[in-house]
Amino acid sequence: MMTAAAAAMPAVPITPIATFRGEPVLELPHDLYIPPDALEVFLETFEGPLDLLLYLIHKHNLDVLEIPMARLTAQYLEYVELMRQKSLELAGDYLVMAAVLIEIKSRMLLPRAPAAAAESDPRAELMRRLLAYEQMKLAAQRLDALPQAGRDFALVQVLIEPSAGRALPGVRSEDLHQAWLWLLMRASVSQHHRVTRDQLSVREHMTQILRRLHDARFLEFTQLFSPELGIAKLVVTLLAILELARETLIEVTQQEPYSPIYVKLTHGLTVV
Repeated sequence: MMTAAAAAMPAVPITPIATFRGEPVLELPHDLYIPPDALEVFLETFEGPLDLLLYLIHKHNLDVLEIPMARLTAQYLEYVELMRQKSLELAGDYLVMAAVLIEIKSRMLLPRAPAAAAESDPRAELMRRLLAYEQMKLAAQRLDALPQAGRDFALVQVLIEPSAGRALPGVRSEDLHQAWLWLLMRASVSQHHRVTRDQLSVREHMTQILRRLHDARFLEFTQLFSPELGIAKLVVTLLAILELARETLIEVTQQEPYSPIYVKLTHGLTVV
């Protein structure tokens, strides 16, 4: 029979292990199937013993600077024991940390001499490593949150072909010289013995040539000259053609050596 003292003791509340559809689950179902690799998958989510310790500290709302070593060590050893039974290779690093926790717990249980009162806390090194690891983990999470190529956006590559440079007129200086001598010969044949004073303008001849090319599109080199007007006109016309070519307003071309030389407006040029 129950004694009066036992009946008077308050009932200890049972903490549910899970919640299913709003209802607390107090014990595991007898027909619950746990895959053999479930523990291995769970443990592989941690990056090492410090990561597992941080998980336990945050899970139970513990203070990193005031670690209850007995409680934390007991919870950690439960995970490590399951890990050791499943895969000893996977539990290697975790067993080393378990030894460190047991050592710290033992040192805290030992009585201290009055002379050692000022000795540092046995948990100090562990707390320093945990705080440093937590800072690095948070920094890694902030870096991972930044946009990454291939994950958050795609790189676009554009091929820009270099524009072809303007080719110089394919005219040999020898052919141009021969054409000029031929024009001088024609001018000397039709030369008149008249003394006149004409005001010749290179710019005016440049304008005249541009207008003629605008109407005809292209002309043979000799068609731009009028030998019957004298050598002075020929010189001014030649200077006008050379100046237009220098300013890339016209193009002077020929198909092959010793072939006729042609003059045409530069592509896209409009004469008003």
